[in-house]
Amino acid sequence: STLCLFFCFLPTTKDLLSPHFQSNLLFHLLPSFESHNQEAPKFAMAQDRKRQRPNILITGTPGTGKTTTSSALADAAQLRHVSIGDLVKEKNLHDGWDDELQCYVINEDLVCDELEDLMEEGGVIVDYHGCDFFPERWFDRVVVLQTENSILYDRLTKRGYEGAKLSNNIECEIFQILLEEAKENYEENIVVALRSDTVQDVASNVETLANWVNNWQPVS
Repeated sequence: STLCLFFCFLPTTKDLLSPHFQSNLLFHLLPSFESHNQEAPKFAMAQDRKRQRPNILITGTPGTGKTTTSSALADAAQLRHVSIGDLVKEKNLHDGWDDELQCYVINEDLVCDELEDLMEEGGVIVDYHGCDFFPERWFDRVVVLQTENSILYDRLTKRGYEGAKLSNNIECEIFQILLEEAKENYEENIVVALRSDTVQDVASNVETLANWVNNWQPVS
């Protein structure tokens, strides 16, 4: 999954958080987004008829609260939480270490092979900062968590993010890259964007999603 945009100049993080900078770049990039969306294929509604419980993908830029939300929802709705980042490290499902971005290079095929049987059973929450390589049929709901840019910046710097790793993730949030990615790869009626700025937001999101899980019915 490509989680960054590339520019002909290197803006500072201060530039990225500037409303003037954001509005100007959005003005120039919006036509290309619209063109890309028009060409995106329409996908059929995917739901494994064998599942008795739904599968949920919780995605979003690092720092938006995916793991916190997923863990709380797993407890509230009695679902199984799978963190792709942890799974990749535990099972060595990667192609080595990226020194610049300070993360493992995920092997998408190995991850999908590892999860196939579990996803077929259902009742799984998958937590990852991307969504374009998972089989569409796996998920009944795709949740994109979003966080205000300055809040996200503070969270990421506290994690030690800096340089390209920091700026790339801030750019992704500014331009809602993961929401666009979700809409391109899944039926839009299963994609939902939720604000995740505060503890109260997390609690509200967990309650909303738990209610959805409890009311979900498998395809007859």
